[in-house]
Amino acid sequence: MTELTEQDRRAIDTVGPFADLLRIETLDENTFRGRCHAGAPMRAFGGQVAAQALVAAGRTIGADRSVHSLHGYFLTPGDPGHPIDYRVDRVRQGSSYATRRVTALQRGETVFTLSASFKRPEPAADRHREIPALPGPEELPDAFAHWDDEARAALAASGFGALELRFVPPDAPGVPPAVPGMPQQFVWLRAGSPLPDDDPLLHVCALTYLSDLTLASTAGLHVQPNFFQRTEPPRLLMASLDHAMWFHRPFRADEWLLFAQRSPSSSDGRGLALGEFYDRGGRLVASAVQEALIRERLVAPR
Repeated sequence: MTELTEQDRRAIDTVGPFADLLRIETLDENTFRGRCHAGAPMRAFGGQVAAQALVAAGRTIGADRSVHSLHGYFLTPGDPGHPIDYRVDRVRQGSSYATRRVTALQRGETVFTLSASFKRPEPAADRHREIPALPGPEELPDAFAHWDDEARAALAASGFGALELRFVPPDAPGVPPAVPGMPQQFVWLRAGSPLPDDDPLLHVCALTYLSDLTLASTAGLHVQPNFFQRTEPPRLLMASLDHAMWFHRPFRADEWLLFAQRSPSSSDGRGLALGEFYDRGGRLVASAVQEALIRERLVAPR
């Protein structure tokens, strides 16, 4: 076993169950290992795989650069019962931008690939789209309040128990009128435990995890509008196919962020969803795009 790096020590010293979801072990200067919880039965949660891959990429970058974009492909379902190795390829190291490619392997098979770009900050004119005037998270119920005791116990035992979600009702004041053919949903979310003040990369990786929670369900709203309410059996099979993010401004992932989502298309068993993250000050801090597998179940579950 190699000696722990300073990043490893900082991660180990971090207190809080959400930070544990992002923790990886250093095997050598370009290879790291992590473990993921299930997002669906016998399938590792894709947001956690992507987040850990980004942690691995960031371990090979100096503190003078921050991640500004990522593009990932989910190739095969990861098995939550086995560790995942993340191998980092140092593709480019320019004066302003640096690029890393990460291959996530499990038992010798590639399950996920990630390309991430990092850059040094520079002064520039600033503009962004305004946040919708919606109810705040304090005015909304916990997203899992409607779940029965068995489902809530399973939630607490999984990694999803370390986060918080609050959905804005479609008829709430301030919700923009829906465009025909483009379902939308708005959700407040955050890590459920504090993250370090001195590790901006960890907050970006935490948001990468959170970004994979609801985009697929947005693409399936025309079939099952109450997927998270658990008021009816799931009618959709959903899985992330690819995922891209752009990080515009600094933020904290342990503070409430509004995830404004819409889906312009669903066909051929695939749905496309777009999302924007806003902080409580109304700043647009990140954007996300995902295509997901969207299939209706042929037989209702028993």
